[in-house]
Amino acid sequence: MSPLLLSVAVLTQTAQPVRAEPAVETPAREPSDRKLLIEWGWDEPDTRFLRDHIDQMERLPFDGVVFHITSSRGGNFTWNMWGGRRFEHVEFQHSIRNLQATQATQLTEWFLRVNVTPGDVDWFDDDRWLDVLANMDVAANGAKRSGCRGFMFDVEQYQGQLWDWSRQPPRDFDEYRKQVRKRGAFWMRAVNARFPDITVLLTFAYDYSRRPNPEDPSTSPYGLLADFLDGMLGVATDETVIVDAWESSYGYREQSQFRKAYDTTKRTALDWTSEPQAYAQRMRTGFGLWMDYDWYKNGWNESDLEQNYFSPEEFENSLRHALRASDRYVWVYTEHPRWWTAEKLPDEYVDAVRSARQSYWRDDN
Repeated sequence: MSPLLLSVAVLTQTAQPVRAEPAVETPAREPSDRKLLIEWGWDEPDTRFLRDHIDQMERLPFDGVVFHITSSRGGNFTWNMWGGRRFEHVEFQHSIRNLQATQATQLTEWFLRVNVTPGDVDWFDDDRWLDVLANMDVAANGAKRSGCRGFMFDVEQYQGQLWDWSRQPPRDFDEYRKQVRKRGAFWMRAVNARFPDITVLLTFAYDYSRRPNPEDPSTSPYGLLADFLDGMLGVATDETVIVDAWESSYGYREQSQFRKAYDTTKRTALDWTSEPQAYAQRMRTGFGLWMDYDWYKNGWNESDLEQNYFSPEEFENSLRHALRASDRYVWVYTEHPRWWTAEKLPDEYVDAVRSARQSYWRDDN
């Protein structure tokens, strides 16, 4: 089925079969108690880099990676998928072939990054929304056929402020909430039509929709995000896993911080969703750590490592806390240090990540 026909079927909630595509098997799901470490940062690779450098990438202490895909006709899909440009499946056949040719044994948790950029789509514009759904069909089809685990769904408003009710064309807040929830359901159905057993990592989730005033999401820059997530949860397949990967833990140093965040995702957030049963069944908790946290304020010192926000020892401790507290996934984010090319990456930090990963298994298994 073409992206357009699939999108129309989803938009009208008409059940139509999706033509099967040749696919690489998604890696078998590991036992639920195994914790997995994902790398993501400014060194985010494309599929050709993954194919060409997988051997050296697997020498580092990670289980997975976030990557992006580019169109054969030009343009970064990740940054243009939530707008007026409708991409076609044929534009990404080279990316699928690259991933299918990538022989990984350790770094097997692949997550395609999907953004909400440029984010200039009116929630009530059906024609523009069809473009978004068509692009999600492309993303889900490519990820499934390539053997990916799923998406890193970056919901940050880098450009258009689509989660901010005050920045939308004038309508009642409750009217927007209803519409955004409906769009979230369409989005999830489009993804599940191609990828029914997908794992979706969210950079952040319900907590952001309650800032700054927990009692009034209409005042939040992310007030509509919860409604979109409710739409996703309400229709997701039983095989779908959604992870609140909790970007807010970027600078956490104390075990108590991770425990409090975990409690928020497991208990407090149940009062923030209109789908508490689906939330409890499908939502998992992860954590992100920013190794060169706030470098633009603190700097990134490659010689005197104690001057960094996280010394290697501190980062190892935080990473160990995160692994213990998470349900499954922890991700390491960096900007200055580049893991895959070893630029601005002191060996002490590589050793710290490796040690945290190893000590977690030694202590807990």
